[in-house]
Amino acid sequence: MPFDTGSTGFMLIATALVMFMTPGLAFFYGGLVGRKNVLTIMFQSFISLGVTTIIWFTCGYSLCFSGSLGHGDFLGVIGNLDMSFLRGVDLMSPSPVNPGVPMILFVAYQMMFAIITPALITGAFANRVRFPAYLFFLVTWLVLVYFPLVHMVWGGGILAAWGVKDFAGGIVVHTSAGFAAFASVVYVGKRKSEDPGLHSLPLVALGTAILWFGWYGFNAGSEFGVDRVTTLAFLNTDLAASFAGPTWLLLDWIFTRKPKFLGFLTGSVAGLATITPCAGYVSTSSAVIIGILASCACYLAVNLKNRAGLDDALDVFGVHGIGGFLGVILLGIFGTKAMTYPGRDPSLLASGLVDGNVAFLGKQSVAAVGTAAYGFLFTLLMLWLINKITKVRVSDKEELAGLDLLEHGETDYI
Repeated sequence: MPFDTGSTGFMLIATALVMFMTPGLAFFYGGLVGRKNVLTIMFQSFISLGVTTIIWFTCGYSLCFSGSLGHGDFLGVIGNLDMSFLRGVDLMSPSPVNPGVPMILFVAYQMMFAIITPALITGAFANRVRFPAYLFFLVTWLVLVYFPLVHMVWGGGILAAWGVKDFAGGIVVHTSAGFAAFASVVYVGKRKSEDPGLHSLPLVALGTAILWFGWYGFNAGSEFGVDRVTTLAFLNTDLAASFAGPTWLLLDWIFTRKPKFLGFLTGSVAGLATITPCAGYVSTSSAVIIGILASCACYLAVNLKNRAGLDDALDVFGVHGIGGFLGVILLGIFGTKAMTYPGRDPSLLASGLVDGNVAFLGKQSVAAVGTAAYGFLFTLLMLWLINKITKVRVSDKEELAGLDLLEHGETDYI
């Protein structure tokens, strides 16, 4: 069967867009930290481009997408090593989700998701973690948390067989990374030296723009082809972000008496994270509601975090963790079979509470809670083990001086 050049071309662009999100995240986080730690936080994103790619090629793709529940995987939780080093993937192999697109492109697209997910977590422990410990964390977190979740949800594992849906990563990416960030905050503890933070709002704006732009590839690309659902996911992504941003802005205006640019930017990202699991399954009206609810829930979470004294430096848990978690639940409510077309595979539908399907809401809720617990507990365990190998936290002296100079011997601002 010849490959569909239209869908293949679109997916090449979508793959490039998702790759571009990781540098976008680096700019977003870089602007939020103080001047002494800009390069460190940006490097923690960029290094994932290399390290994760190596792991993905050697074993990651195989562990995620080899085997299925009862057919060659391990208890529906993790795949096997049959496709290590991309063994068996050639130019004529069709992708597992759309035979009109080459498998080699599916490998590349999913790799971009793997690259950005652990990088999201770094915002929680900004200014506090040694680079060698971060490298250990990056590798172990991918293998023990991310790869199993990909297999369980997208690779034919136990959650997929149960009927759980996640269009573009609410479970796999945002809930897992957000609750891993929460665990990191608990383990690493507060910063001991006062960090002014937010040294460049223009950098944050640039990062947000790149993330928003890349998110079209992240969500619309997750249909893995060009059809009516692709366009629905694209529009829903923009609607959720566009309603979430002003909602956060309004909340800031009400409670702080100032309409804050940072609030608009943060709210937009919260909307993008929350619509991610729902993008191709809900109506445009539902996307609007989801965007508004995203900002309300994440704004509340960030403020409760501040009151509790938790040092989630860049609000990864409050925005990505709560946003992703909420999105998975809201999919169980707003997912509807009305958002399809004649001839579409019924297994690709998400029929939720609006269709009278209470069971689906229950499954989504269990999956969200289970993922949150899995990401939190395994991250705590990994950090404890890594600390036995190499010290996780920087010294007080390094923290005071800034990690750019003492960890990497580089500085951007003089």
